[in-house]
Amino acid sequence: MSPRLDGARTHYASSACPQGPTNSDSPAASAVPGPRTGTPSTTTDFSGVTGEELEGLEGLPEIPPYAEVGALDARALSKTLFERLETLDEGTHEYSYVRNTLVELNLALVKFAASRFRSRSEPMEDIVQVGTIGLIKAIDRFELSRGVEFPTFAMPTIIGEIKRFFRDTSWSVRVPRRLQELRLDLAKAGDELSQQLDRAPTVAELSERLGITPEEVVEGMTASNAYTASSLDAKPEDDEGEGALADRIGYEDNGLEGIEYVESLKPLIAALPARDRMILSLRFVSNMTQSEIGEELNISQMHVSRLLSRTLAKLRKGLTVEE
Repeated sequence: MSPRLDGARTHYASSACPQGPTNSDSPAASAVPGPRTGTPSTTTDFSGVTGEELEGLEGLPEIPPYAEVGALDARALSKTLFERLETLDEGTHEYSYVRNTLVELNLALVKFAASRFRSRSEPMEDIVQVGTIGLIKAIDRFELSRGVEFPTFAMPTIIGEIKRFFRDTSWSVRVPRRLQELRLDLAKAGDELSQQLDRAPTVAELSERLGITPEEVVEGMTASNAYTASSLDAKPEDDEGEGALADRIGYEDNGLEGIEYVESLKPLIAALPARDRMILSLRFVSNMTQSEIGEELNISQMHVSRLLSRTLAKLRKGLTVEE
């Protein structure tokens, strides 16, 4: 660890001193406001911190600008800060300062974990923000007494938080967590079996590999279709001449509205006299005029009109009673 990070703070200031840096100041010291003298200072800025609050921060090493802290220095600084964090009371200013400093020092872990998900559709800023939540949780749970390095402890928590974010927000249609996890298991088992068999595995083979029923395999495959959704206005990439998806999913069939009436009319028509059924058939099936029907049945056109009107009124009444 560099000497500037290893020294203890020997001076504390509640506000920045108006005196500027001298030629003997180091670049790191110049970036940190505080008292300036002719010798290098180990003072870090505590602007806005009262004298009473400074008492809990005595003995901490200097914290240079976070961009200048390397991985090894950040690990050593974090260990020192964790030791101090265990002695502070939660909710105090000192506790918040040390905890926030730990978050800033270890943001590189979050960015490294987030880079693994760069191919996802979510903005990288959102992934880093979610990963930072995981980092904060890891800081709150970490214990030095376990003898584990903090990056080793924090990385699974950060990645787990990011994966949970994708699990809860990436699905186009919300499905139970059981099916979300089953989809991942099926994808992993499918890749393994495809390499072994040199072909796509069957439902039975997937069922045997995962130790579940074929019905559960089919349910998981069906649920995986809800992971992504395509726009109805999108056109297929492989065929530019083909229309949008909305043009290929069917159209509104106005005849569907009449199915209920047709089914309701069937028993009513079957109960009509034979001549009335014949007149209905000739008029509405054969499209014959009333005069042609009269000639066919050897009756007048007026008689056909009265019979047809009476039959239609009877059918309308029957439909009204049914409703």
